[in-house]
Amino acid sequence: MKRTLFLFVALLLLCLRAVAGEADAPELQTRFGHYHATYSLNADSTHVETHDWTTKILQERAVEGSKRASISYSTSIQKAEVLHAYTLKADGRRIDAPKSNFQLEVNSGKDKNAPVFSDITTLSVVFPEVAVGDTVAFAYKLTQVEAIFPGHFSVTNTFSKFHAYDDVKISVDAPASLWIQYAARQMAEKRSETAGRVNLEWTLQNKNPAKSKRRDWSVYDIEQEPGFAVSTFKSYAQLAEAYGARARPKAVVTERIQKMAGELTRDIKTPREQAQALYDWVATNITYGGNCIGVGAVVPHDIAFILDNKMGDCKDHATLLQALLSAKGIESTQALVNAGSVFRLPKVPVVSNVNHVINYLPGLNLFVDSTSSGTPFGMLPDGDIGKPVLLVDDFKEGLTTPAPPLGSNRQHMKSTLQFQADGSVKGEIDVLVKGRYAVSNRAQARYLSKDQQDEFMKSMFSRMGSGGSGKISLDDAKQLIDTYHYRVKFDVQEMIQVPGPSALPISPLFPTEAPIYHFASAAALPDEDVETVCSSGYSVEEYIYQFPKNIKVLSVPQNMKIANDFLSYQATYHRKGNTLTVKRVMDDRTPGHICTPAIATAYKKFMNQVSKNLKAQVIYK
Repeated sequence: MKRTLFLFVALLLLCLRAVAGEADAPELQTRFGHYHATYSLNADSTHVETHDWTTKILQERAVEGSKRASISYSTSIQKAEVLHAYTLKADGRRIDAPKSNFQLEVNSGKDKNAPVFSDITTLSVVFPEVAVGDTVAFAYKLTQVEAIFPGHFSVTNTFSKFHAYDDVKISVDAPASLWIQYAARQMAEKRSETAGRVNLEWTLQNKNPAKSKRRDWSVYDIEQEPGFAVSTFKSYAQLAEAYGARARPKAVVTERIQKMAGELTRDIKTPREQAQALYDWVATNITYGGNCIGVGAVVPHDIAFILDNKMGDCKDHATLLQALLSAKGIESTQALVNAGSVFRLPKVPVVSNVNHVINYLPGLNLFVDSTSSGTPFGMLPDGDIGKPVLLVDDFKEGLTTPAPPLGSNRQHMKSTLQFQADGSVKGEIDVLVKGRYAVSNRAQARYLSKDQQDEFMKSMFSRMGSGGSGKISLDDAKQLIDTYHYRVKFDVQEMIQVPGPSALPISPLFPTEAPIYHFASAAALPDEDVETVCSSGYSVEEYIYQFPKNIKVLSVPQNMKIANDFLSYQATYHRKGNTLTVKRVMDDRTPGHICTPAIATAYKKFMNQVSKNLKAQVIYK
């Protein structure tokens, strides 16, 4: 009975799959025949790892990307060896990659000196005669001769549910005396212990991968993906301390630092204003370059080196700023954070998941990131917002960087248009932005020359009619502050149709950072069943249209006022004589920095109504 039922269900599923056809199956470009990796740990956490994989090319568009494989490693603490590299032709022939198909790209210092920032070497190989139906095979060995953090090892990897894997096998063996923790997700596990060594093995098959409908990858939850993690770190606090043990000695207050801090804060009294002055100098004078937390790059440079070269990576920035603040008696600590799309750290602490360094000022309860040369003091760049953060000193479990306060991102645009009897228009647009909108505008305008401004204005307004010109007045964009203002004046010929009846859309005539139609565009986004990054914002658009006597306004849009728990939109259209005044207000109070699918659905539903209102036009004759 049970077997009959099983066969019936199996046949039914096959029929359904046949009916669904290609719609529910991904169009695979490649598939892994096998992916095998081994990690053999020593008592001091140095290790040897091997990687061995084959990939079959299924589509012509995958050929180019499959012709090459690369290994990147730290020359100072790792050694690399290619074990084999070849193309297995569809007819069974094996063609090994000749030595002439290998290329070595080395970051090194001059003569016997160490490299300035990165000692990463990349060894690449080009597979010969690759075509659709062929399989490329690659295997290599990495020997870690010095642990990144003394006495510690960590590794993690994921295997996408949307990629084809016929055979995945991960093997880890370590001395039984070495404390490790590990976790596998959606993988079969075997554990054994022989000859004083612990042996772990995880396997996975994904021969019929799912078809991904996901478009937004701004939030990536590692714990939801098949994969594994191994670590000798007992906690994230221990990981942060391992970094701090190497970083703290570099953040010393030297005579040079003491003098510099005094000069940069001369006549500045309050600790907050002093901290801001020091942050502004580091952010705008120390060029960002090099690697952050990663292989061979966990020790900050000496402060003298950073100042002499006016360049540093994230840990150099954080170390220099910490020393300058300390010289003024302002307490701070460095903090580790993920610079990508990870908003929840996995249970097993792994170094690669916290790959960026910023500063925290406990007396001001502020996080700052001086690697972002355009972000004002008191704000964080988008990549740091809402992330788990590991304080190097006074570690606090579960701490996250804050999202911007509701109402901090604002735009107010006022457009005044005087239409002429011949259909031309004279206009003025005044725009004031705050918060992240101001940061973005300043970044765009900071290095815009006068000639570039003039050329942009000419091309912008000439597209509106048969001819046009304009001038723009900008605030000084170099300041690191969270407000920005600019004004545009323009003349455009034949902008509207005269004589005869026609319609005039009500929309911005000049690009701005937060037009209301950007909010409303969410109505057209595909549905997502995952969390996504989101933000709040407030935008006001005012339009004053002054029509000449020979143009009669026949119809204007109806007023609109709608709201839900976290959104509101109001539009008013008032006509007095031949002057039409329009005011639209969008208030987006989306909480936090991550939106659930339910919030995204409510947002789309709301913006669908707004979008219809924005399409309304003025009818005139």
